[in-house]
Parts: sequence; structure tokens; C-alpha cells
Amino acid sequence: MSKTAETEGALETRGIEQVPDAERTAKTRELFPTWVGANISVLLLTMGASLVVAYHLNIWQALVVAAVAPVVSYGLVGLIGIAGKRGGAPGMALSRAVFGQRGNLLPGSLIWVARWGWETINAVTGAYAMLTILEIVFGIGANSVLDMVMLLLFVVATFAISGLGINAVQKCNKYATYLFGAFSVLVLVYLAVNTDWSKVMEHSAGSTAAVITGIGMIAAGGVSWIPSAPDFTRYLPRTASSKAIVGTAVGGAGIVVLPMVLMGAVMAVSTPDLASASDPVSFLGEILPTWIAVPYLLIALIGMLLINSMSMYSAGFTAQTLGFKVPRHWAVSVNAVISLVFGGVLMLVATSFMGSFIAFLSLLAVAFSAWVGVFGADMLRREEYDGAAMADTTRSSAYWYRGGFSPAAVVAWAAGLVAGLMFTTSDWFTGPLAKNNFIGEYGLGWIATVVISGLLYLVLPKPAVAGPQAAEADRERETLAV
Repeated sequence: MSKTAETEGALETRGIEQVPDAERTAKTRELFPTWVGANISVLLLTMGASLVVAYHLNIWQALVVAAVAPVVSYGLVGLIGIAGKRGGAPGMALSRAVFGQRGNLLPGSLIWVARWGWETINAVTGAYAMLTILEIVFGIGANSVLDMVMLLLFVVATFAISGLGINAVQKCNKYATYLFGAFSVLVLVYLAVNTDWSKVMEHSAGSTAAVITGIGMIAAGGVSWIPSAPDFTRYLPRTASSKAIVGTAVGGAGIVVLPMVLMGAVMAVSTPDLASASDPVSFLGEILPTWIAVPYLLIALIGMLLINSMSMYSAGFTAQTLGFKVPRHWAVSVNAVISLVFGGVLMLVATSFMGSFIAFLSLLAVAFSAWVGVFGADMLRREEYDGAAMADTTRSSAYWYRGGFSPAAVVAWAAGLVAGLMFTTSDWFTGPLAKNNFIGEYGLGWIATVVISGLLYLVLPKPAVAGPQAAEADRERETLAV
């Protein structure tokens, strides 16, 4: 990211306010390592293994899933990211223009809570990676105390990176991209040479329904980044290419998701237990030789740090939009503490990490998708965002609408959320409409949520969209009237 008055130091000081045009000097190509870094996770290996073990897909069907899923999910990430260059503000601040100053508290609160879950999952995975390294290199076995120590170290490191801000996050992503790429090639070569390919190829094909379900499962992970997309594009100039924003999101994610999911599918042929392991990363020490497993786990650990740092970076903005009157880097600390507490519970109590993760992922995707449907539909009719109105949380704001709410947006969001949950099934929750229908059986509850909330918002009567000049004129008239 290009340096500006607000970001040239180690600590980014800008919060949820609109970035002035003079400071918006970033380049779209800088987004590529951002979305690469957002996917450097060994969880993709375990999800790839689940395609073979749980969904009974063969390698060719796993290839289709791995190729299509990032196009679907990160295509939406890129599209919503266009709002960042239009409005120059984080996603949940721009959301005030859609839902109203008070109405935005509803989806904002749910998305903030959902981020707790993602950050908890990432923190636990990172802690497991450190524990696996200790066992492989030093022969130190895990125990409850060591589990908590590793979790604490991971969360503290995450807070340090996310607290510094966008420059620190993007620089770390850039270097991690090179390291992860190099070691991934090394692992791929090792697997290609040492895998019993006849056993891999003879695996029978699964059903078309299972392929669709697999795409939905892998894509659901990317959906969590959609509301955060403007957070990483707000420093782009208004003239930045929209196609490039979408292309870097899909390309950056795809270059990681495709090989990682396929690697997991290949590994599952010889180690099927990895799909249901309580510890999602220890299997790497069993499948790979130490000279590959240790550095690869270290890179994966860095990746998990970056993913959590990006998530906490966005969570800090969300906390500010909810009314936390603290600087962005201190708002980040709230999520750090929460992920530490929830992570400890998950590591000490959960018996099946992957089962818990997929169940959580299904519900989480619906929570994000309700906002995506409404916000995305609103982008079809809105070209710009009024920075002064977004910052003004009083009745004088052009985004106050009716009592601080945009009825169309709030109703569409709530209806989409409820409908999506009714079509969703998981180990934790099964909606009443989740069985005996296309959407529920194929795990597409989150897609139903996007479509229902978006279409409903389009047909409901909406308050007029006031551009910056019109909103300023309205405020001047109110001042003169007083």
C-alpha cells in the first residue's frame, strides 16, 4: 500500500471515517497478496479430505469443487470490494448508508459476533500448529497447560499485527505469499512422487449432489470475507478498475484454495482420519517427512496469524461502528480477548474439530449472507457514499431515514436471515425446511439467504438515495430553518 499521512508510520491511525481522495493512492495489484494471505490455512487440507471421506468424491470431482468454490465466494468478495473504492470507508461504515444509523447496529452486531467464531477457529488451528511443531522437533507432548500457553502466544501475535494496521497486514501478506508458494510447490512435488496414484484414481465417483454440497462448503469459508472486502479497498482511488478488484480477489484466493483442497483430497486416501481429527494439523507430521513438515507448518502458522490479523483488523472497524469510542487498535483488543476465551473452551472441550468447524461454518455463512444480499442489491443503485452522513450518527444525518432505520433494508435482512436458517442443516442446528428440498440437501442455505434478502430489498420501497451534494444542501436548509 502506498504511504499516506495517516498510514506512513508503523501504526495506522485512521478509523472508520472516509479516506480523503488525496490519500487514496493504493494499487489494485496490492490486493492479490491480501487474498492469498486470507487463505493460507491448513484447514483447507482438512476440508479437502472431507470431500473424499465425508462426501465420497473422487479426485476429479474434488478438482471441480476446488476450482469453482473460490470463483463463487471470492467473486462476491471482489464485487462488494468495489464499494470500498466508491466510498473510501470500511464495509460496516458504508453499511450505515444502506441500513440507517440505528438499523446498521443489527447486522453489525451479528457480523461482529460471527467474527468471534472465525477468530476462535483460526486461533485454535494456529495453536495446534505450534503444538505439532513442538512434538515433531522436541518430542514435547501436548497437555492442557501447554495448549493454553500456545493459544495465548498466538492471540498476542495476532493482536500485534492487526493493531498496527493495514500497512503491517499487507506487508506480512506479501512476504508470506512468496514463502507459502515455495513450500506448497515442495509439498506438491513430494506428494506427486510418493503417492500411490493408482489408489487415488480408483476411488469411485460420488453423486452430483455431493459435488454441489462440497462447493457450498468450501465457498462458505470465503463468504466470511465479503463484508470485510471494502476494508482493504478503501485506499484505492475512485478510478481503480472494478474488474481488477474482482480479478485479484478470485485469483489470489484460487491460487491457494485449488492446490490446498486437492492436496487434502490426495492425503485423505492414505490418511482418512484427518477429515475428523480433533487436532486438524498433527497429521502433517505423519504424512510428510520432518524436513518438509516443520517448515511447512511454520509457514502455515504464519498464514493463520495473517488470517486472524485481517479478521481482527476488520473487527476493530465493526466495533467502532457499533459505538465503541476507542481508537481502532484498542477496538481490536476486544476480539483478541474473546478469541482467547472461546479458543480455550474449544481446545479443552471439543472432541471433533472438523465436525465443529463445518457446523459453525454453515451457520456463520448465513449470518454474513443476509447482509451481503441487501448491501449488494443496494450497490446496484448507489454510486457514491456521503462521508459526512456516515460519520453523523444524529438525527441530522442523511442516513437517519425513519427513526434511524431503513425499513426496506432491515426487513429484507431479517427475512433473508430467517429463511436462510430454515434451509440450513448442521450438527448444531437443522432448519425446518432443510430436508427433502434442493437447497437444504445441497447445503446452499447461505446462497438462498443472499438471493432472498437481495430480491426482497429490490422490490421493497426505499428511502431516496441522497448523494453528498444533496445531503449537504439538506443540512444547510435545516440549519437555516432553525
